[in-house]
Amino acid sequence: MFDAKESILPNGIKLVSIKRDTQIAALHAGVKVGAIYEDIHEKGISHFIEHMLFKGTQFRNNKRLNMDLEALGGEYNAYTDNDATVYSITSLWIELERSMDIISDMLMNSVFPGEEVEKERQVIISEIRSNRDDIEEYSFRKINEAAFRKGPLRYDITGNEDRVGKFQRDDLIEFYNRYYVPNNCFISVVSSCEHEDIYNLVLKYFGKWKFRKFDRNKVIVEKNHPCKKFSYKKDIEQSTIIYLFTFYGLGKKEELALRILNHKFGESSNSILFRKLREEKGLAYDVYSDLDLSDWVKTLYIYTSVKEENIEDAIRVIEDCIDRLKNKEIDFDDDTMSLMKKVLRTGVIFTLEDPTDIGNYVLHQCIKGDSIYKFIYDIEEIESIRKEDIYRVAQVVFKDPTIHILKNRS
Repeated sequence: MFDAKESILPNGIKLVSIKRDTQIAALHAGVKVGAIYEDIHEKGISHFIEHMLFKGTQFRNNKRLNMDLEALGGEYNAYTDNDATVYSITSLWIELERSMDIISDMLMNSVFPGEEVEKERQVIISEIRSNRDDIEEYSFRKINEAAFRKGPLRYDITGNEDRVGKFQRDDLIEFYNRYYVPNNCFISVVSSCEHEDIYNLVLKYFGKWKFRKFDRNKVIVEKNHPCKKFSYKKDIEQSTIIYLFTFYGLGKKEELALRILNHKFGESSNSILFRKLREEKGLAYDVYSDLDLSDWVKTLYIYTSVKEENIEDAIRVIEDCIDRLKNKEIDFDDDTMSLMKKVLRTGVIFTLEDPTDIGNYVLHQCIKGDSIYKFIYDIEEIESIRKEDIYRVAQVVFKDPTIHILKNRS
């Protein structure tokens, strides 16, 4: 599918080089630390540090750093996830060395200027407030608070206003120094360059980064607490309904069956939930399911928004769809199975065709310690999935939900 080579640098950096016939170079650098590894008093700190790495290094101040990024003429981005913080640049291949220079400087030499810490604190607090104003974001936060008691999924990746307001510059630097070490760094490069040239380029810019021992916090794995909870918010036109299911211990084949099930049940624009809630009943405009198969997470959400007077009707429809699926009353005929398998294969190929997407994919496979060729297994194994596998995984996953309903406070 692609020409890839994995290497480990003397200082512990794990590198994947992917050679392709392309004029584009996609560079991703990930540090294996995110929300699930934070202590209770650190919630939001990984995200704060992600912002701060754009604010200046020993060799570039904030203005120079951002001008150098813009001068590449490509796209640059960063994000914080549950298990990693990722920095990326996609540009013309001739800009790859300059991209490597900038990313290495950010990861190795950030200085966290005091005045920039205070500015970015307000930016992040504004981000948190914006999420609170969005009823969809707000509803997901409330169901996670209802579902989890002590696990990391209870907390937003961005943190909350109180904790973000208390982080001191020294707190950020201590966390950065603890986890931003080469033996906790993963790099993927997609380009037309030879693997040896990529290795030497990474060695040139990251080779002086010193190996240092560190320990990640143990991740607390917690199943959702089954309950039905109501929240109230002023001046909203729509009410929201969210179901949350957690599942741990599924095998690879079961997870593939669940991916097929999720597509048919709520992910596609012609899903079971879409057809029932929107097309047949006219109860909702927005309805979908969201599946996360990441290590330590394993969640499936069902989300919809309806008029307040339609809440009970919508709940009955959702639960009827779940019951009919578990009772094998929804038929997955050969045509349906073939179509869903085709959709998953198409998604894999879309990823492989885009340098940025494939770079991000292999980076996360490395961070998880999984094979970068897992998609080949998935494509082959998908063909063995039968409707009995889907019914079986539905019985396992669709039980003991957490339910959250947001209503208008008059």
